Amino acid sequence: MAGLGVGIGWRSELDLSIERMAGVDFLEVVAENLRPARLPESLRVLRARGLTVIPHGVSLGIGDAEPPSPARLAHLAACAQALDAPLVSEHLAFVRGGGLEAGHLLPVPRTRASLRVVTENVRRAQDALPVPLALENVAALFGWPEDELTEAEFLAELVERTGVGLLVDVANLYTNQFNLGLPAVAALDALPLDHLAYVHVAGGYEHHGLWHDTHTTTAPQVVLDLLTELCARVTPPGVLLEWDDEYPSDAVLAGELSRIRTAMALAGERR
Repeated sequence: MAGLGVGIGWRSELDLSIERMAGVDFLEVVAENLRPARLPESLRVLRARGLTVIPHGVSLGIGDAEPPSPARLAHLAACAQALDAPLVSEHLAFVRGGGLEAGHLLPVPRTRASLRVVTENVRRAQDALPVPLALENVAALFGWPEDELTEAEFLAELVERTGVGLLVDVANLYTNQFNLGLPAVAALDALPLDHLAYVHVAGGYEHHGLWHDTHTTTAPQVVLDLLTELCARVTPPGVLLEWDDEYPSDAVLAGELSRIRTAMALAGERR
């Protein structure tokens, strides 16, 4: 994939900030917030400047027991076509079952049986989408007791079976290290980074002994250190900052993009 650069998640609350900011190379937008036939004016302006915009789904449920909804897949496909996007991204997550919505991106049970189901779901999604699909590792507050594989092993086997791309969220790797004791650097070593589509960076908070991936504050240095570790192993096509609430000043956002670039550059010094 061609290089995307350093980007930011587009939100309507940040539209003018992003239009004013220098150093934004690409964008990601939550697909569920879009009407493909009537894109927000800000996205039309930014696309006219040549910025790539990637639709990012949050509700497909690729990790559900049931196949992904044809209507949700059709919406993702329409978003990709409306934005002329090079790919679509979603989460490797369980979001609904038995007609009930979890309201959260829950971790998938990492069992061989679950892997077979998810593999079929990914193949159905790939068949329905006009562009490649990339899946993101999720932040977890718990793990399933019957897990047979680590998250990285599960993703590696899924990539081998389907060729799906990876959206590696280094903040989520840190979250799972903090909450579940899953070593983040070991995950980077086990993931098939040759299938990397792009990377997420975000901030969060520790609360009552758990790390919450809130996307409402600056990324802790340990997350940026993980970005450096990733970049020491592979040159990512793109790295994107997520900020979803408690929106800061333009200067703070620009500072975060600068911190991301610094973390990436540090990896070059180690090679």
